[in-house]
Amino acid sequence: MKRSIFIVMVFVLLAPVSILFAQSKAGTTIAQFLKIEPSARAAALGNAGTSLYGEAASLYYNPASLGRLDKIDAQFTYNKWLADINYNYAVVGVPLQGIGTLALQITSLNSGEMDVRTVEQPLGTGERFSVTNFALGLGYGMMLTDRVSVGLQMTYFQESIWHSSLTGFALNIGVQYQVEVDGLTIGAALMNFGPRAKYEGRDAYVNFDFDPKKYGDNDQLPAQLRMDEWGLPTAFRVGMSYPVRFSKDYKLILTADAFHPNDNKESISLGGEFQLLDIFYVRGGYRNLFLEDLEGGAVLGGGVKASISGGYVIRFDYAWADYGRLDQAHRFTFGIGF
Repeated sequence: MKRSIFIVMVFVLLAPVSILFAQSKAGTTIAQFLKIEPSARAAALGNAGTSLYGEAASLYYNPASLGRLDKIDAQFTYNKWLADINYNYAVVGVPLQGIGTLALQITSLNSGEMDVRTVEQPLGTGERFSVTNFALGLGYGMMLTDRVSVGLQMTYFQESIWHSSLTGFALNIGVQYQVEVDGLTIGAALMNFGPRAKYEGRDAYVNFDFDPKKYGDNDQLPAQLRMDEWGLPTAFRVGMSYPVRFSKDYKLILTADAFHPNDNKESISLGGEFQLLDIFYVRGGYRNLFLEDLEGGAVLGGGVKASISGGYVIRFDYAWADYGRLDQAHRFTFGIGF
């Protein structure tokens, strides 16, 4: 029965994949900030988090992970992203007895001010602009059986570039199956599935001249550029994780994910986490193996966990990621569970 439920859920996730990925659409999707992974722990594992659970931020990789969250958990991530872009993320998951687990997450990205440059004025026009992104997500997960969990997440997002912006909605749906207790866990998720969206704003209003070579006509006719609609960065991901316990104090978790995005080629990510006394953690991995034109790929990180009076558990995780010519990124995640 458990296997049948899992197979059905996987078919539900796979149903739209053949339609979505019938052709390559490299560089033609919006809301790229939705692809930035927030968890320092999962990032240090090569972003192979589809089968992971135990922290609220696992919602990003697979909303089914919420079904396995057994206590209130809150996490906050600061990411020093590429090109001095600031990325911040916060999530809280609240288990409700007999109902499941609800989660709320907030994501923000800010590029900072940049110079406006044109072909005629490559050194700058004297104007400044910025790019800001915001997303608000609501997730829900539950246990169908003692080993199968399912979940979904609805996200509202907004992108703004100077005086233009767009809004949209994205749906994530996932399933996890624990093959055996404290053993192999597999998961699958369909990410960022939703309607197309387009930019709107006063940047699309221009003055137009029908014939620049003709003198005496009106060269300041008010006009508006027509914006196209663009799809979301939808992706199907499937993964597995397996714990290797050497003793009650030492454990190694191996994890792997395979990705099938609609705006790039397929790839595989691998990672490993060594746990010492369930207090200290050392992590490493490699993301997007076999991806064409990959910049970097190696990731490293670690973390500490401490229990304090009152039943509180505090965690701090760090991840470093290599992006080749784009330099590197640093993620810091603080978590508290109770």
